[in-house]
Amino acid sequence: MKEITIYTDGACSGNPGPGGWGAVLFYGNRMKEISGGEDNTTNQRMELTAVVEALRALKVSGWDVVVYSDSAYIVNAFREDWIGRWQKNGWKNSKKEDVANQDLWKTLLALMDKNRVRIEKVKGHSGDQWNERCDELARNAINRQQ
Repeated sequence: MKEITIYTDGACSGNPGPGGWGAVLFYGNRMKEISGGEDNTTNQRMELTAVVEALRALKVSGWDVVVYSDSAYIVNAFREDWIGRWQKNGWKNSKKEDVANQDLWKTLLALMDKNRVRIEKVKGHSGDQWNERCDELARNAINRQQ
């Protein structure tokens, strides 16, 4: 079975402020680390950007992909089907306001269509080796922005 495992994290120094994201991708015994940042952003945008950029880095389609994130924002958007409701309501939230970060959500959904993607929750800052590594990549990316 063709499966890729991805860990992601985003961070921000101030919210908004300089931000960074990091991801670690695994396929078999191969590992790839990617990261980046923005000068003026939010933590939620960096969490989303980490997943978007990790999926964008994939050169395959039709594979099983498991994405681990410590972001309740991302995990709950799928677990609680916020995504489905946002789409049904023309990208409006329950308060009838425009969904925040919909540019990234739409990009994420388009990238998810290329593979069978499952989003899983990992507890942040709990000693998970790869979540901690992603946090380190994201924080290092912030430092490059400052």
